[in-house]
Amino acid sequence: MSKLKVFCFGFGQVAESFVNKLIYEKKAFDLSISSRQETHQVEFNNLKINSYQFTNSKIDASIIEKVEEANYILISIPPVDGKDIVVDYFKANFKNIENCNWVTYLSATSVYGDHKGDWVNERSITKPTSKNGTDRLNAEKAWKSLSTKINFPLQIFRLAGIYSHEFNILKRLKSGKAQIVNKKNHFFSRIHVEDIANILYRSIKNFKNKEIYNICDDKPAPQGEVAAYGAKLLKLNQPTSIELEEVESEMLKNFYKDSKKVDNKKMKTFFNYSLKFPTYVEGLNHIFNNNI
Repeated sequence: MSKLKVFCFGFGQVAESFVNKLIYEKKAFDLSISSRQETHQVEFNNLKINSYQFTNSKIDASIIEKVEEANYILISIPPVDGKDIVVDYFKANFKNIENCNWVTYLSATSVYGDHKGDWVNERSITKPTSKNGTDRLNAEKAWKSLSTKINFPLQIFRLAGIYSHEFNILKRLKSGKAQIVNKKNHFFSRIHVEDIANILYRSIKNFKNKEIYNICDDKPAPQGEVAAYGAKLLKLNQPTSIELEEVESEMLKNFYKDSKKVDNKKMKTFFNYSLKFPTYVEGLNHIFNNNI
């Protein structure tokens, strides 16, 4: 059986978790990644990986050959100064990508903007309220346009708020850094990083060109509800809430601007997937029992 050739633009928690899934499933694969550092070799779970420099000002020319060889190309680099530097790089360097089975662009549910706590699905109006949401939507449009122009297979995953063993409300509660804003009817969707990796893995064999999927769990919930459950697990006092006007962080302000419940039926149906962590309860229980 021939090896999968995988290229990851960016190697954060989603890409790492996807590679861990390939290892767990005993898939034979060659992996190359990009990072902001000068080209070097890294070790990840006993794999030696070539990491090629890729920034908006410095790019290792060797990436061209690696991308042309790749069967699966995962894009997890967020827009830089309002621009998707990866799609711009593709426009400048590729006329076709013949070996590619898919390019997956990791977008975000911030593209939907504020829907006043109502449900949204992949057909809903996108009306981002934050710069991040606007940049992500523009990047989606650029990827869709380029995939039509040079004919490569594309899927877009709109990710809800990601949590994992490394990044979660339990750690923030323990450190005293959890900040809960008092805002009624604020619903937010989330997804455990392992579920993202599992769906990426399923898409190796189950792929449809130019489709968009919401990647989120079954239970959108107010952040205060999730924090209260985490505090109960840790046997800590409930975190105190503050008013929106008191928030200093622009990122946190943007987070509380939008309220929506993100529907995941398309994802579950197409990939025939049952979530490992269908709600924050299962996810936080797992983290608490295995990590805290």
